[in-house]
Amino acid sequence: MKKFLQNKKLLSAFIIVIVIIAVLGGSVSLRNKRNSPLFIQSFGNDIVAVGSRIVDVPLGLISGGLNNVNSLLNTQQENDYLKSKVTDLGQTKARNQALAAENKQLKAALKLKDTLTGYSLINASVISRSPDTWSDLLVINKGSSSGIAKNQAVMCGGGVIGRVIEVSAASSKIELITTTDKSANRFAVQATATNGKTVHGLITVNTNGGLAFTQVVDSNKLKKGTKVYTSGMGGNSPKGLLIGTVEATTRDSFGLSNMINIKPAGEINDPSVVSVIVRKVAK
Repeated sequence: MKKFLQNKKLLSAFIIVIVIIAVLGGSVSLRNKRNSPLFIQSFGNDIVAVGSRIVDVPLGLISGGLNNVNSLLNTQQENDYLKSKVTDLGQTKARNQALAAENKQLKAALKLKDTLTGYSLINASVISRSPDTWSDLLVINKGSSSGIAKNQAVMCGGGVIGRVIEVSAASSKIELITTTDKSANRFAVQATATNGKTVHGLITVNTNGGLAFTQVVDSNKLKKGTKVYTSGMGGNSPKGLLIGTVEATTRDSFGLSNMINIKPAGEINDPSVVSVIVRKVAK
């Protein structure tokens, strides 16, 4: 014991341990007896709380701002994605409409092939149509190398839409039946009157840009809905190709002859696939 008391380091350590235990015991005893913490403890707690708030506020603002920016970026990405889907949907819809129209025209061409004995068909696609000659001309992707020749009739959608006027090796130019060119080679046509007789005439274009059946005798006997066909009297155009149906009968601008308005049977406005009529036996 005497040696222990003489050892200052051990004595100091022992005293420190005793003091710490006493302080802790006193603190616990005081905390249990007091309703509120000591001033120093309360002050320290307040300092820590205020400091925590000071730090938390800017950190919360920064964190919230980053979250908002991230949300905006995600929203922009979602918006761009949805826009691309809307564009794809519109393109798909337009493509489906174009394919449906082309399918309809191909079906009409197949049906036509079954009814034109003695003739063959050359199917071709329209590759060019100028806006300034919209009602006059179009260009197809078949030419002389495919057997196409000048003056052959061209059909689309089950009716005649024009004739070939110019042929190259790999393309051909089609003059539409609605052309306003006065020098155009018009189709010779015929229709059956109510008395059973055949009425002949030519297809021209009226003042409204529609088709008309002119130079007709006894045209008043052609009732509405009568079908008008090619007569086979005009160059390479075979007999029996459908032009359209009778809509109404009027007088020409001079009042000398009847003019019968015709509703076209062919797809003139938006042809994509056409059929060129080729006679197996040339006259």
